[in-house]
This record gives sequence, C-alpha cells and structure tokens, in this order.
Amino acid sequence: METPIPRHIVDQALKESGLCDLGKASIREVLRLVNNIEKASGQQFIKMEMGVPGLPAAPVGIDAQIEALQKDVASKYPPIEGISILKEEASRFAQLFLNTDIHPAGCIPTVGSMQGSLAAFMVNSRCRTGKDYTLFIDPGFPVQKQQHHVLGLKYKSFDVYNYRGHQLRAKLEEYLIQNDVHTIVYSNPNNPSWICFSENELKTIGELANTYDVMVLEDLAYFGMDFRHDYGKPGVPPYQPSVAHYTDHYTLLLSGSKIFSYAGERIAMMMIGNGLFARCYPDLKRFYPSDSYAHAVVYGALYAIASGTSHSAQYALSAMLKAANEGSFGFIEQVEEYGNKAIVMKKLFTRYGFQIVYDRDEDAPLADGFYFTISYPGFSGSALLKELLYYGVSAIALNITGSERNEGLRACVSQTQPSQFTGLELRLKAFRENH
Repeated sequence: METPIPRHIVDQALKESGLCDLGKASIREVLRLVNNIEKASGQQFIKMEMGVPGLPAAPVGIDAQIEALQKDVASKYPPIEGISILKEEASRFAQLFLNTDIHPAGCIPTVGSMQGSLAAFMVNSRCRTGKDYTLFIDPGFPVQKQQHHVLGLKYKSFDVYNYRGHQLRAKLEEYLIQNDVHTIVYSNPNNPSWICFSENELKTIGELANTYDVMVLEDLAYFGMDFRHDYGKPGVPPYQPSVAHYTDHYTLLLSGSKIFSYAGERIAMMMIGNGLFARCYPDLKRFYPSDSYAHAVVYGALYAIASGTSHSAQYALSAMLKAANEGSFGFIEQVEEYGNKAIVMKKLFTRYGFQIVYDRDEDAPLADGFYFTISYPGFSGSALLKELLYYGVSAIALNITGSERNEGLRACVSQTQPSQFTGLELRLKAFRENH
C-alpha cells in the first residue's frame, strides 16, 4: 500500500522513538517523533498535535516589552506578587470581560498557566487534612495530571460528555459527597474537546463548591474563543461565562499564550477570588509559615518555584490587557481565524469518512475553534494516530486527556495554514481510498 510518507521511514522513526503505544505518548513525544519523520522523509506534515499559536504575537505587547527592556528592567528582580500596573489591568480585565470583581492583590503573574496550576495544586492539596483529591472534569489538559504525578498528589476524574446539563449535578455530588476533594478542575472552552460549559452548568459547579466547601480551578486559556458569541467588547454583554459568578472560592488561569499569541514569553495570570484570597486554613501551617491562603500561594509556592515572573513580559501583558480594556485592541477578532480554519478542516475530515467525536454542547452543535476531535471507523485512537503518520498527518490520542472515547484523536488547527488545505485533502483522500 503506497502512502504519502514511505512506510519504512515512519516504522524506523517509531522504532527509534522507543514509544511502545502512541495512545499513551505525550504531546511533546509525538512532536519529537513527527519532527524526526519530517527530517528523514523531507516532507512537511500537517501538524495538529500541539496547541501552539499560529498567529503573530500582539505588537502592543512586543513594543511594551522592548520599552521595558530599554529601561533596564532586566537587571532587576521582579516582585513575586507582580508589578502594580499588571495587577490593576488584570483586575480591570476581569471586571470588563467577565463582569467579575477581583481585587488587584489577587491577580498574580505566573510563568505560563502551567506554573499557576502547579502552585494551586501545591497549596490546595494542603489546605485541609483529609481533603486529598483533585477532581478533574475531563477530558482535560494532560500535563495537569502529570503535575500531580510529579508532586505525588491524588486525583479523581470523569468524562463529562455523558453528564452535560442537569445530569452534571448528580455526577459531581457522587464524588463530592465523599468529602475528600479539595479542588474541581476544568477548562472552558475545553481542551481537547472544545465543549463549552453553559451558565447553568457553571452555576451547578459553583453551587456545589459552596455546599461542599471545595475550591475551583477554571482554566481560561482559550478565553472568549467560543465564537458563537461575541465576548470581545469591554464592559458590554455577553461576558465570558465563568464559575466566578457563582462562588468566591475560585482561581482563574488567564494565559497570554493563545488570546494574545504571546506563548514564547511564558506569561499568564492567576486570578484568585476575593473570598479565597482572604481565607485562612490552619492546616497550611504544616507546610508554610502562615495559614493565609494568599501568603501560601505567593510566598510559599510561587517563591519556591521561580521567585517571580519575567519582568519585561509583565510589562508586555500589562500593555495588552490595557489595550483590550480600553477597546483599542480587539483580541478576539485576532483569533477568529482559528474558528474559520476549524470549519474548513472539519469538513475535509468528515468528507473522507472521519467522524467528530465530541460533536455537541448539550442540545446545540459544537463551536468551531482551536481544537476538534476525530475518529475513523474500525480504528482505536492509538492505531489511528499511527496510521495517519504514514499520510503525513499528526495529532494526539484522547486517551491521555482523561477521555473515555478511546477511539478518538485531538486535532489542533493553529499550525495548519490555508495554503495547506489542498495538501490535507489529498492526504485524507488517499487515506480513505486505502481504508
């Protein structure tokens, strides 16, 4: 069977990679494998394995960072809690785009959202003896579970697809009633499935967090990217849906990587609800000098991890948030290209026999955005991922995201350019003819 990438090249790369089961391979492991196949074959892949921005970084951020460097901020340690202008603009952003009041003190810069989640897990898991588990509403970002493995922390999880809408409450209570969960974690829009929780579902999560006294970690890496709604006008409804409207014991993770295409500088914000920020947990003194949650996050966890976030990158994020807050930077308009790509790419895959795995938001069709999920009749996710390599197409298996849909793959649209759509179609057509 002839394939776009010679089979012997792919087979040799797989052998050298040491990956026994591609369904368990991490994003970076798949990326390394694909890079090796590209180098050996001389052919460019349709790369859909890694969620990296496919757009230029926001100029307003670049200009502000250059100006900060020219003022010699590189020679000075940044404050761990963040520079004041960034904290103020982040607080304004929460008010204008989330319709939520978060005090500037609770807006803390981190080295990407991954540092923010790591710090949250380090502190949340130690707040109360006996509450030892994180509850992941899956599918989700696999590296957050890797963080748990590295830290030696416990977690539980379930695939939410069959528990949308009113069914979510009973499923969550099934776990929360055991009184051993400290934090509920999810992303919205969701990585990898691109489902978007409704206000009613977020209300359910918030109400149960209040009832069972658990914290919520809401990952907003893809803030505003449910393009079915316009969340991009400051101070004008509709606002980005958030659990922050229903509980005060939350942390939001707001990343500059996707919404501002500023991934290379690793800059993000932890935005801690006022109630949680002010709270004290006596059990924290087992690990930190203070029982203050805020003190444990900033001067316990974040200080130990990195002693602060890039000084100049904080000025970049400050400028991008300020421009968004003032309405001079339409950041949502900048990323709508992802939705347009998804429309085309989903049509191509389904035209040649593929199916969309996560295809609905309750009773509505799924939005088009940064990710979508695919399967092909007769293939497991692991087998499909391997077979697509012979056709110069890469993705990751849903297995590693906590999904129960083991037949599926996550596809990211960001790196595929419109000029590659014809090549993608030819490869998918060849796949269909051979299968």
